[in-house]
Amino acid sequence: MEVGAVLQAALSPNSDVRKGAEQMLEEMQQSPQHPVSLFQIIVDNNIDTSVRHVAAIHFKNFVAKNWTQEHSVFDKDFLRIHILLFLPQIPPLLRVQLGECLKRIIHCDYPERCPNLLDWIKHNLQDHHIYAALFVLRILSRKYEFKLYEDRTQLSHIVEETFPLLLNILNGLVHIANPSLEVAELIKLICKIFWSSIYMEIPKVLFDQNVFNGWMMLFLNVLERPVPLEGQPADPELQSSWGWWKVKKWTVHILNRVYSRFGDTRMQNRENKPFTKMFQKHYAGKILEGHLNLLNVIRVGGYLPDKVINLVLQYLSNSISKSSMYSALQPRLDVLLFEIVFPLMCFNDNDQQLWDEDAHEYIRKGYDTIEDQYSPRNASIGFVSELIRKHGKDNLHKFIRFLVENFKRYEEAPVEYKPYRQKDGALLAIGALSDKLKQTEPYKSELEHMLAQHVFPEFSSPVGHLRAKAAWVSGKYAEVSFSDQNNFRKALQCVIRGMRDPELPVRIDSVFALRSFVEACKDLNEIRLILPQLLDDIFKLMNEIENEDLVLTLETIAGKFGEEMAPYALGMCQHLAAAFWRCMNTAETADEVHDEGALAAVGCLRAISTILESVRSLPRLFSQLEPALLPIMRTMLTTDDQEDFEEILQIVSYMTFFSPTISLDMWSLWPLMIEALADWAMVLFPDILCPLDNYISRGTAHFLTCKEPDYQQSLWNMISTVMADKNLEDNDIVPAPKLIEVVFLNCKGQVDQWVEPYLRITVERLYRTKKSHLKCLLMQVIADALYYNAALTLSILLKLGVASEIFNLWFHMLQEGKKSGVRTNFRREHDKKVCCLGLTSLLALPADQLSGEALSRVFRANLDLLVAYKNQVAEAAKEGKNEDGDNMNGDDNGSYKAVEIDAEDGDEAGSSKHRKLSEQEKVFMPNDQDDDDSDDGFSDDEELQSPIDEVDPFVFFVDTMKVMQSTDGPRFQNLTQILEFSIQAIANCVAQHAEIREAEGNIYLRHLLAQWVLVGLMSFEEFAVLKRLSLVH
Repeated sequence: MEVGAVLQAALSPNSDVRKGAEQMLEEMQQSPQHPVSLFQIIVDNNIDTSVRHVAAIHFKNFVAKNWTQEHSVFDKDFLRIHILLFLPQIPPLLRVQLGECLKRIIHCDYPERCPNLLDWIKHNLQDHHIYAALFVLRILSRKYEFKLYEDRTQLSHIVEETFPLLLNILNGLVHIANPSLEVAELIKLICKIFWSSIYMEIPKVLFDQNVFNGWMMLFLNVLERPVPLEGQPADPELQSSWGWWKVKKWTVHILNRVYSRFGDTRMQNRENKPFTKMFQKHYAGKILEGHLNLLNVIRVGGYLPDKVINLVLQYLSNSISKSSMYSALQPRLDVLLFEIVFPLMCFNDNDQQLWDEDAHEYIRKGYDTIEDQYSPRNASIGFVSELIRKHGKDNLHKFIRFLVENFKRYEEAPVEYKPYRQKDGALLAIGALSDKLKQTEPYKSELEHMLAQHVFPEFSSPVGHLRAKAAWVSGKYAEVSFSDQNNFRKALQCVIRGMRDPELPVRIDSVFALRSFVEACKDLNEIRLILPQLLDDIFKLMNEIENEDLVLTLETIAGKFGEEMAPYALGMCQHLAAAFWRCMNTAETADEVHDEGALAAVGCLRAISTILESVRSLPRLFSQLEPALLPIMRTMLTTDDQEDFEEILQIVSYMTFFSPTISLDMWSLWPLMIEALADWAMVLFPDILCPLDNYISRGTAHFLTCKEPDYQQSLWNMISTVMADKNLEDNDIVPAPKLIEVVFLNCKGQVDQWVEPYLRITVERLYRTKKSHLKCLLMQVIADALYYNAALTLSILLKLGVASEIFNLWFHMLQEGKKSGVRTNFRREHDKKVCCLGLTSLLALPADQLSGEALSRVFRANLDLLVAYKNQVAEAAKEGKNEDGDNMNGDDNGSYKAVEIDAEDGDEAGSSKHRKLSEQEKVFMPNDQDDDDSDDGFSDDEELQSPIDEVDPFVFFVDTMKVMQSTDGPRFQNLTQILEFSIQAIANCVAQHAEIREAEGNIYLRHLLAQWVLVGLMSFEEFAVLKRLSLVH
């Protein structure tokens, strides 16, 4: 069957015929002649247009998929030549599809495999195929639109070759007396080419003032010339996309871009300053004048597209900060501010129509950040805000006086004549200026009166958009210190009533405002009593519409009430899960890239995390939440959307950390994370580390015993691949050695078979690591292995032939410091502790495994490290005391858990113990003021929780030495005799200090177990058994 017949069948109304044709087209792609056959159909004028269109679409998809494949066998040269040959001849519908093909070809092949393309463009610019040449030049220029510096070399050549021709063409087009719509299309293409060429940097050819002047005069001509009335569509939506308005928009775009690049000499390098001064002197003011004249069209009732208004106001906003431009603006400022900008801020006919006909769309446009970029209202707010920020002394008072006059006219007018829309605009202005008014007298002192007189009454307005605006403005001022708390209560009650308003936009703005009131509320009893009602109202709205602010309000409530959310946590998570699936379904069917549904879906995940955080002290609740959350986790861990993936990893971290046990269903998520890491998610390795750590540390038995799947093998495959990858930077693989540490510390004595493989890849990576932070982590893996099994580890290092080299490097890193005396390596408390435990484990080895010389060296290094560790702990405890109690490890102790444990929610007994220890440590070797062991700005966002948390390095060291003394007295005596007196004194202090810490540790353990009893992690009977066995004194 020929391709043409198959394409005709693909248009069949019969679905079976259509599917069969599509299957045949898929199979035909394997033929080397397939793309040529499709192309021949596209350019054949004798074939039905619909068939040619289907061929063009299939051809475009084929090129997109196969053009870059190295072993492609189709005739690329034929296609390169003939696409250009036929481009001028085919209708616009097909030209669009071939344009997409050309974009792919040019991005892949130019200039190396398209050496004649620029000559073709130049030839056709001087011939009668101007449109086709501009069409291709636009695609070519877009390739370099965002390129910088040396990547723009080709663009510079393109500009030099084509801009003289373009300028000549544009000059001719602009001076046509009665231009057609085709002329507009040509001018628009030239504007787009110019835009792409100047977006990142002005080409050098334009630095010639004569050349630049030629372009600017033509653009100013287009800016000032009225748009032809003949042929304009009556429909406003079609009107904004009409060719001549597109030309106007692109002209304003270009003038704005040049001004943003060269409007301020202070932002320029020396080379560009002469050009900047020339631009400011000759053009900036003319552009300002042209923009003001353009805006005057809407003042007298004319039409301007929203995007053009927005761009013009952006130019004016950028001009305010330049004194010369502000001076030029001042004579027309009052007219601009009060007769153009303020009316743009007011509610209008389009708003009312959308409010009445499609409330959902009204809300979407109001909360969509993408819409804001083109909104005249948003640009008006931006202009007023910038004007007040830069020249508030001249303008704030008169603008507020103008708003107050609007308020008075509104109050005095009869109900049937009240200027509701102007009142809406005035309220919008008051809300937009909230930050300024809250800081500036005399307005700051009058805010409560203003709210009570002009805002709160509109909660009862018969006009829906004013009720919505009253809620929004009230939220902007919720944190004001009300002298009369009844005003705060009244506003809060009005906002809550607004959540049940018959108009959907009012309900949404009320929920938006509620978030601010919840954050500002000093007495939560105001809200606590009606919390179930609030949650129910929010859930009803979530069932009705996808909106991120609904979820943010829910998140704020959960964060504010904390553990009090426990009775509602299950219901909230179930509602959020249901809302999440609705949002995802909306996002999948939406045409827009930045769909509100997708944003709301991420918000749902974030709110779930907040709820999990708020109920973290109730571990049994997590198993109840799992059925609702597991399907989301399982599905979204297969997505490649980074934002969704990050939020899901946070939820998985909570579920694996706080649940009493990790269920088999939760274990099924492990392979998904490993697969994502191997496929695309390397950038999220630090986030994936958190749940993997939890699986190993809190589900150790399952990790060790399960063989289907084999989690140990899975982890090794991933870590070994990452550590061996020479294309990964040091910073990329930091989580890998941390995971090895998790295995060694949590599986002590149970993973002997993995010690050698992990040590081997650690040593291999260590030899080619440059970053000191990663070197420290890799060396700590060796320390962890020594603590795991010193004899096994030492034998492996000897087998690998690296023992001497590794220990020499380690001791060098321990001694390395900066000029200030600060240690270069192992700067966190955890780093030092791991090294201490590893070195102390070496001391326990018998003489035939560790010689006397090596023993002495290890002993000294360990003692020095213990002193440094002591000083850092003491300093952290001191800072913690000053800040009302941080934990012993302070900010320095990095962790693998994404979850932070606040002191008030965690171990108060532990904090008390640490404070006592910090006082007792003062007896122990006075601090050297010059030996500041701070991190010098180094920080690790993590907060480590591992099995060594309860291992005291001092006690461990002393116990080890006591064993040596009792089992090998001569060796112990020999060691102590060769030590200097100062070292012996330090060793004695360490021993005394260890006794104190051991005693305090028992008190700490008793307090800890008592807490476990209180929160339900241990029964009274279990606690009593421990006491009877003398395990707790």
